[in-house]
Amino acid sequence: MADSTYKVIQLVGTSETGIEDAVRGALGRASQTIHNLDWFEVKEIRGSVAHDGGINWFQVKVDVGFKVLDPSDLQKG
Repeated sequence: MADSTYKVIQLVGTSETGIEDAVRGALGRASQTIHNLDWFEVKEIRGSVAHDGGINWFQVKVDVGFKVLDPSDLQKG
């Protein structure tokens, strides 16, 4: 296996329905413009409490790693 280099970025996702949806939303949006997404790690979870004690929304801070392309990968095609 060849050595690989990864770039790590931080995203914040939100959802009114749950933590998993917040993560999926952040990753889904990032995948529209960033190639080679490889892994993620949820770093923080927070939310907003409604007046009735329910939950208004969830928010997650996510580190996402993606593989940096080799120069030879750019010459293909």
